[in-house]
Amino acid sequence: MDESRTPILVGCGQITQREEDPLKALSPIDLTTEACFEAAKDSEVGNILLNKLDTIVTIRSFSDTSWRFKCPFGRYTNPSLSLANRISAYDVKNHIYTFPGGNMPQWSVNRIFELIAKGKVKTALLAGGESLFTQKNAQRKGVNLNWSEDLGNDYSEWGINKKAWSDVEDSHGMRGAIFAYPLIENAIRGNENRSILEHNIEMGKLLEKFSMIAKNNPLADRQNAYSAKKISEVTSQNPYIGFPYTKLMNANAYIDQSAAVIMTTVQHAKELGIDRDKWVYLHGCGDAYDHWYLSDRVNYYSSPAMKIASEEALKMADCTINEIEFFDIYSCFPSAIKIACDEMNIDINTNKNLTVTGGLPYFGGPGNNYVTHSISEIMNRVRKIQGSKGMVTANGNYITKQSVGIYSSEQPNRKFSPINPEIYQKKINNKIGPNFINEANGNAFIETYTVINDKEGPLYAILFGRLKDGSRFIANTPKDKNLLLDMMNNDYLNVKGIVKNKDNLNIFRPN
Repeated sequence: MDESRTPILVGCGQITQREEDPLKALSPIDLTTEACFEAAKDSEVGNILLNKLDTIVTIRSFSDTSWRFKCPFGRYTNPSLSLANRISAYDVKNHIYTFPGGNMPQWSVNRIFELIAKGKVKTALLAGGESLFTQKNAQRKGVNLNWSEDLGNDYSEWGINKKAWSDVEDSHGMRGAIFAYPLIENAIRGNENRSILEHNIEMGKLLEKFSMIAKNNPLADRQNAYSAKKISEVTSQNPYIGFPYTKLMNANAYIDQSAAVIMTTVQHAKELGIDRDKWVYLHGCGDAYDHWYLSDRVNYYSSPAMKIASEEALKMADCTINEIEFFDIYSCFPSAIKIACDEMNIDINTNKNLTVTGGLPYFGGPGNNYVTHSISEIMNRVRKIQGSKGMVTANGNYITKQSVGIYSSEQPNRKFSPINPEIYQKKINNKIGPNFINEANGNAFIETYTVINDKEGPLYAILFGRLKDGSRFIANTPKDKNLLLDMMNNDYLNVKGIVKNKDNLNIFRPN
């Protein structure tokens, strides 16, 4: 193989900041800078590696992603250039900022490896970070911070620039992960034919294993080793957020974490004197996406995109799922883990650990950048055991965008040349869900639902339902607190009722 076009990862770095004083805490870009220095240090050749960069890809911040996390302290207009200036990477030709998505770190590694293999990139940095704990802490304490830097917007963007929810989903209050994933989870519960209590116990048992991994990870934000009961039991300290998820089942976004990985060619690594023990190869990868809006899915308990992306990655790596020693399964909510395991034929009760970090609820969920931590930790694992393989799954939006990577320190027996994802994406696009209508009237039943809560209790319900002719619709219920409480205590899946549209809102009343 041409060593000038053989891509490898050579450095990784991670930072978790625990600073209570907002004035002493690092801003998101400065925290990311520290992860870059750690990645250069990890390569054992130091900052000279950063000076040689020609490409910097920065993962989109949550403050530039979601209305829920908008930063009141300003913004960086060109994050990649801000980062380049801080690490003295003055020869960078490609400044890139990604569009949103938890899949974007793995997706970006896949693309960078392709560009290196084509001779278009020589040395690249992928990095991102969040200081949402400090942001919230400063707001709470009334401290004003200056997180502004205007360097223009002369950069490229990677990914898909498309809102994750439709207008009709938005009008019914489904405009974010904490609103969407509970709908998916209740559909899984229905498919598993479990009661609410039975399913909560199963979710607790699953996440307890993740919590135990986080306990032994010094970078993890929550190291309490929560029991299954503590995770699943609804209490004043662990209330429902979006039913059936308790607080401890949600991705933990209010943390300060950053991570970075550095990629180059085998030839350049040799020229720089990077030891062979530091090299990690991407043996296989895959990228796919399910129908963009939840309204259009075939069902809410499967992911054709996850299935195909993982199959393509395994095929490219010339291995089976049973040959993977290390996993980091994307874990923003239990449903993401369950669906990934189902689609990859992994026994969810396997003795193998499904995470190397502790997962987003316990390690921490630093916005779109969590998977950069996954990749870093998988690099550390496969370096220690020659020939071992580690798999990273990355999930964007609402079980929508799927990216998979299979890593090993062992050199693959063929050049890096993945299949164009557009080829297998067609298989997914051809599977069309039920007819979706914006305005629904008539007899209907509930396909799946959730009840959104705040500190005071239940606020409103969101549901997907079906009319007699099979058409699907999204709706709310009346804001009757007794009804909302009953929907969390008793199973409303398949419950019949009448839906009526008024002022562009569908309201479903159970019989």
